Amino acid sequence: MANEFPDTPPRRTLRPTRRGFLVLLIGIALVVAAAVLVPLLTRRPKAERARQLVIPEGRRASQVYAAVDKTLAVASGTTEKAAGAADLPLPAEAKGNPEGYLFPATYPVTSDTTPQSLLRYMVDTAVERFGADHITAGAQRNGVSVYQTVTIASIVQAEADTDDDMGKVARVIYNRLERGMPLQMDSTLNYALNRSTLETTTGDTKIDSPYNSYERKGLPPTPIGNPGEQAMTAAITPTPGSWLYFVTVAPGDTRFTSSYAEHQRNVEEFNRNRSSASDG
Repeated sequence: MANEFPDTPPRRTLRPTRRGFLVLLIGIALVVAAAVLVPLLTRRPKAERARQLVIPEGRRASQVYAAVDKTLAVASGTTEKAAGAADLPLPAEAKGNPEGYLFPATYPVTSDTTPQSLLRYMVDTAVERFGADHITAGAQRNGVSVYQTVTIASIVQAEADTDDDMGKVARVIYNRLERGMPLQMDSTLNYALNRSTLETTTGDTKIDSPYNSYERKGLPPTPIGNPGEQAMTAAITPTPGSWLYFVTVAPGDTRFTSSYAEHQRNVEEFNRNRSSASDG
């Protein structure tokens, strides 16, 4: 076919000048540099993965201190020393002793964690939980302070063989307090002697200690461990009953009674079971 536009000039090819070529190269280089630089600027260091420190219910302050020392890889005794200088928000009745207020829970631990920060975290948690309205109301209903309630809960935590027994153990404590009877709890002796055992001798019951609940009436001067929420619930809402005695004759079999004669028979059964276990 013949050209219909004979007067149309031929198409010219555009070629960059030397200066234009240099500008183009510089532009490309800047784009590439920006593509590399932006990810570098926006990339954040990976967040440190926190470790965990588990404090089970009923642990004593001395055991918590040792666990913190081990977890933070500091010298033995470091956390115990830190407790005295940590300015912990404890109730006035505690007189600076955090026993009972090192709340059992799982705590995060990072490279920035210190003994002081961990102890404050535990005490802050306890103060928040134990300061709840239902705890205060329960303490008032039972005629004791919140701090005394924590002390009762710590004994419940140490003495109850099962969760279901906690309310009954709490009731025994209140019944004895109301009657002016000594609590006679082995757990308080164990605390005084810094041990954990089911073996209590006559000599143990004669030791000179404010935690000797065989010879001293009333509650010990401080909690004997760090109770959990279930023990605190038992302490504010003890199971109704007239029990004054209890003994765990076998695992899962705790006998509660208001009769001393019946209690003695239960103790004899406990001793027979212990003897049989030793012989076996």
